[in-house]
Amino acid sequence: MPCSLDLVSVTPLPAVAFGGHFARELGEMALPWQAEKAPDPRLLVLNEPLAGELGLDPAFLRTSDGLRLLVGNLVPPGATPVAQVYAGHQFGGYAPRLGDGRALLLGEVLGADGRLRDVHLKGSGRTPFARGGDGLAAVGPMLRELVLSEAMHALGIPTTRSLAVVATGRSVRRETSLPGAVLTRVASGHLRVGSVQYARATGDVDLLRRLADHAITRHHPGAAQAEHPYLALFEAVVATQAALVAQWMLVGFVHGVMNTDNMTLSGETIDYGPCAFMEAFDPAAVYSSIDERGRYAYGNQPVVAEWNLARLAEALLPLLHDDEEQAAALATEALGAFRQEYSAAWSAGMRAKLGLADGVDEKVSSPLIDELLTLLHQSHVDHTSFYRALGAAARGDTGPA
Repeated sequence: MPCSLDLVSVTPLPAVAFGGHFARELGEMALPWQAEKAPDPRLLVLNEPLAGELGLDPAFLRTSDGLRLLVGNLVPPGATPVAQVYAGHQFGGYAPRLGDGRALLLGEVLGADGRLRDVHLKGSGRTPFARGGDGLAAVGPMLRELVLSEAMHALGIPTTRSLAVVATGRSVRRETSLPGAVLTRVASGHLRVGSVQYARATGDVDLLRRLADHAITRHHPGAAQAEHPYLALFEAVVATQAALVAQWMLVGFVHGVMNTDNMTLSGETIDYGPCAFMEAFDPAAVYSSIDERGRYAYGNQPVVAEWNLARLAEALLPLLHDDEEQAAALATEALGAFRQEYSAAWSAGMRAKLGLADGVDEKVSSPLIDELLTLLHQSHVDHTSFYRALGAAARGDTGPA
């Protein structure tokens, strides 16, 4: 049931307007909720450049009211804090009702660049989707997400971003007692493959259509002009995910938990839990202690992405064609583009990393790349350091390479 907002202050904010588009347009997937009160909020990190992009005054965010905004205890006018509901395949098993167990979508803001972005809280307390969890987060993992997400952004890889980490003054019980924190996260949107799966599972085709329309408006507006907008939406998600996963592979990033609820429709990296940049090159590298079978190992990421997109296709079938067989045929054909688009993006990136001209024939570059990866694996070479050494060699220092 919706939670009362009586304990939350509602105060005007200087020069910024929040919106609640998701809460208004997709109320069936948005549960009004409030963040737990932070006893003693203290700012640990503020991403001032990102604040400026959002039109938020860094000086204000450092005030007591600003900190209360960053932990969800001050709700700006126009904002409607909600916990989003979604489904998802987790390690291959379908979970029909997941959702924001420890997170809230505070609202959307229009940035200085004219783009609408979500302001989202992580570690803000239990919601009805918490599934037995305490809804809280510790300082360490929230700082880690800030560092990793901003590193990905600096590398030019689409990602959710981190605006701030605020210590709450509350202890969080894990193996030991740890200081608690809230991460304020920013993204183009938080729609996931699992969001579409949830809408499809309700049997409400109108909800599914409104969700798809929302995704088109927010993330893939070009699809609205296509002859078949929902097929064009799926094709756009396939393309963005192919490009995204290729970029992960090129920098040695291992997501760790590529569940369908952790794959965005926007093509942004989301959920920096058990993830890492690979050290010694190994296609079997795994960074999740519960991934005992290596489902989400580094080398499996393109295959898993394609599998997740197949689940998205299944969820969108009612919008693709009235006849289920024809809908499936359209989806299968569109999904077939993933491997080609991924391969093209990855091959282009590898040629660039090796200093090969764009015009080098693939018959020349592919065997060279394959041999290199084999040598890296056999010799346990550090993935990142090798390419840095190769760059140094190109500048004349051939010793390290």
